[in-house]
Amino acid sequence: MGAGKTTIANLLSPDFIDMDDVIVERIGMPISTFFEIAGETAFREIESQVLLELTQTSGVISTGGGVVMSEENRRILSKSKAEVIYLKSDFDTLYQRITADKSNVRPLFLNNSRVELQAIFEARAPLYEAIATQIITISGKSPEAILKEIQA
Repeated sequence: MGAGKTTIANLLSPDFIDMDDVIVERIGMPISTFFEIAGETAFREIESQVLLELTQTSGVISTGGGVVMSEENRRILSKSKAEVIYLKSDFDTLYQRITADKSNVRPLFLNNSRVELQAIFEARAPLYEAIATQIITISGKSPEAILKEIQA
């Protein structure tokens, strides 16, 4: 959450696919509403279905931040021919970005304390590192600098 996946995906390819947008279209409601009604487990099941479908296409895909929490999703990403880019940051930077972003309210941010969010971050980081084909440290870098590093 808050690493800039959508921003960087858009710079890589203006016609990128945002997984969250595909999921919203499929479930017919905002993800935060779906979380309230059906819960995270149901959301993750739909997320896995969408991920499997999207990895069978070509192009740039921006996944949701929690996609790596599912062993099935990590398997899908590892077996795909896609380059998996991990936009790595420290927790404090991500927390500040998420707190400041009023246009993209994340269900996990609303429902968890800072300590709980840090635990989520610490659980996800090694999973991202394990499947990434490229790790880009983003702290203190502009989106354009991150893009140049990816393309190098």
